[in-house]
Amino acid sequence: MEKVLIKNLKNHVGQQVATEGWLYNIRSSGKIAFLIVRDGSGLMQGVTVKKEVGEEVFADAKKLTQESAIKVTGIVREEPRSVGGFEMQVTGLEIVSIAHDYPITHKEHGVEFLAEHRHLWIRAPKQVAILRVRSEIEHAIRDFFYERDFVLADAPIITPAACEGTTTLFELDYHGEKGFLSQSGQLYNEATALALGRIYCFGPTFRAEKSKTRRHLMEFWMVEAEMAYCDMDENIKVQEEMIYYVIQRILKRCANELRILERDLTKLENIKLPFPRISYTEAVEILKKAGEEFIWGDDFGAPHETLISNHFNAPVFVHRYPTEIKAFYMKPDPDNPKVALGADLLAPEGYGEIIGGGQRLDDLDLLVERIKEHKLPMEAFEWYVDLRRFGSVPHAGFGLGIERTVAWLCGLDHVRETIPFPRLLHKMYP
Repeated sequence: MEKVLIKNLKNHVGQQVATEGWLYNIRSSGKIAFLIVRDGSGLMQGVTVKKEVGEEVFADAKKLTQESAIKVTGIVREEPRSVGGFEMQVTGLEIVSIAHDYPITHKEHGVEFLAEHRHLWIRAPKQVAILRVRSEIEHAIRDFFYERDFVLADAPIITPAACEGTTTLFELDYHGEKGFLSQSGQLYNEATALALGRIYCFGPTFRAEKSKTRRHLMEFWMVEAEMAYCDMDENIKVQEEMIYYVIQRILKRCANELRILERDLTKLENIKLPFPRISYTEAVEILKKAGEEFIWGDDFGAPHETLISNHFNAPVFVHRYPTEIKAFYMKPDPDNPKVALGADLLAPEGYGEIIGGGQRLDDLDLLVERIKEHKLPMEAFEWYVDLRRFGSVPHAGFGLGIERTVAWLCGLDHVRETIPFPRLLHKMYP
């Protein structure tokens, strides 16, 4: 008998099939038991009638507990009132295992309790929907790059030097030498871009920030692209095209998941190309007009980003930040060296920065000067400086945080639900 995923039942109406999963819930009405079964792809109602399945099978159905593992066979039929619009008239039932008392019942639970049981919480329909959207976002990003001749070139997780500042490093002992968990693959991406032209890496990154906001994790995933012979404007164009591509993909392929999450789809459907672009200086003026006391030269915090993004009903690029608050490798604007040729993409609805990027310093002498200004160990960056000695070209790139992007596209309150097992401040269990 053919095994079918619950999401594909619609293709087997009138057929007898089998599905394997877990009991999500059960309702009983005398001689009929309604089994709500989940298999990771969706939920299905299995109608179990005592006189049709027999005493033994019906008795097995009645002793099932929440999250018991089962195999169900039956005939698929359309039922608009049923979850998913299809259900199964059960003809057979096999118990794989009876679950013990399941701690997450169908009543309301506090977030702390759910977080302590994250290994079980991820089975809930909304959590399943989020993780399926995340998966589609990651596939879409890979497809976007593949269709544009980018090469996937993975960067190391263990590095000898800081990329985004020395205060947020996770330090480790690397066989007697000091090493760090990667904050970014960008420096290595610059090297591989000069070998392969247009590349990206995709992997976990780590920031030891003492932060407990709804936007921050200690471990998160980034996709980082780097392009040789690329300036800031072209870099921005690639970013907005990628985001638009991802939005169209999840609207097309994740409609059911977004419905489960009660996402307002009009806010995504109304996003058009090109995205608005404003300078840092223009953003500061927006803040001041909104009554914020903000000094030019300071970095934006979450409330500032929210005020700026609320000024637009779309993702907005803020470019040319002060050079002093940007990383040592960011290229100063030749027309105004006080600002850098970089841009952050702020997501609407208060989700803040989801992409940071810009044009890199390609001048050897200025790069060495900036490394010294930032008091970074030159010996750790000798290999990076080599990239300016041997065939330096204008190049640019960006990094997109997957968790913040998932939070925005799903309409979530906190990034802790965007990854199966989040790492938060003082919390790495389970």
